[in-house]
Amino acid sequence: MSLAVEPVLDRTEWDAIVDDAGGHPLQLWGWGELKARYEWTAHRYVVRDGDRVVGSAQVLLRRLPPPFRSLAYVPRGPQAAEGDRAAVLSALADHVRREHRPVALTVEPDWPEPFSPMPKGEADDIAEAELAKPVTGWLAQVEAAGFRRSASTGLIPRTLVVDLTRDEDTILKELSSSTRQNVRKSFRAENVRFGEVTTDADLEQVLAINRETARRADFAVHSDDYHRGIRDLMGERSQLLAAWEGDEVVAFVWLVVSAETAFELYGGVNPRGMKLRLNYGLKFHAMKHVKAQGVERYDFNGLLNDGISDFKRQFAKHEDLLVGTWEKPLSPLYPAFATALPLVRSGLKRGLPAVKKAARDPRGAVRELRERDRAVRAKQ
Repeated sequence: MSLAVEPVLDRTEWDAIVDDAGGHPLQLWGWGELKARYEWTAHRYVVRDGDRVVGSAQVLLRRLPPPFRSLAYVPRGPQAAEGDRAAVLSALADHVRREHRPVALTVEPDWPEPFSPMPKGEADDIAEAELAKPVTGWLAQVEAAGFRRSASTGLIPRTLVVDLTRDEDTILKELSSSTRQNVRKSFRAENVRFGEVTTDADLEQVLAINRETARRADFAVHSDDYHRGIRDLMGERSQLLAAWEGDEVVAFVWLVVSAETAFELYGGVNPRGMKLRLNYGLKFHAMKHVKAQGVERYDFNGLLNDGISDFKRQFAKHEDLLVGTWEKPLSPLYPAFATALPLVRSGLKRGLPAVKKAARDPRGAVRELRERDRAVRAKQ
């Protein structure tokens, strides 16, 4: 198969390509524009075999200090049928190397592992056992194309995807009995409504709950301007839903939506919303909301061993595992980069000075990372 890689420069054309291929919301044009505000550049490519489109990918490039130049990253992409995946990845890697000369191409596709979905509570054991085995089938072809699994993950591969093609009663029956009770109770609550956030005043209430939830659960959040950028740049693909008691927003869930998939970016609830269990009703309302638009999959965006993930797990009897992070070296400098990669990834979140430090002294960066790990373990 001889494939040609061509840029796509029109937003409407690109989003249609993603939607037609059943692509993920993080592959939509607006998401690339959002990232372009924060030291990334977005490039959209279609891969053709003659007149036939066999793949597509939105590739994000992040500038790195010399001598590494940049890192190329494909979030929840590319789009390609199973039989074309290895060839599409290989063609994209060759094109990106020629055009941009990054140190590596990292992809985190929206592709399930062969043994997913999984029964609840068994994900860690299954993942460890299966990932230790030699890869076969199309994954073996990906490996033969020069890609390797990477433990330096950006998007969590262990997640929960609810099938929305079923009727609402069937989806509701998958919930635990207590969750069903909380959903029904929240729908019967007085002076409560569920809907889409449309005003700046309500958005400000959402952002306040987001900051409050982050403090309570001890996780970092993006700036308010970043969140406003999601609304402005994603347009109708950004769907911010909330629960109100009277005029007060008490819970929210923020989705980005492609033709096939709704992806939870963020969610939060204040103490009043928790007391009324409105976060339960809002989650089910969100699934109904996107199902009515013809969306087929509701992705809860990652499962960890924390309280938020325990809440998510109440909405299905299974868990899902995606193929995770795969990386292809594109530069002789890759071994030095890979040595420092965990700290570089952390540095990208904290700013360019941290990346420069890791690049100058990769062995020192690894020592610093190990010291941090030991300090964290000592506090546990």
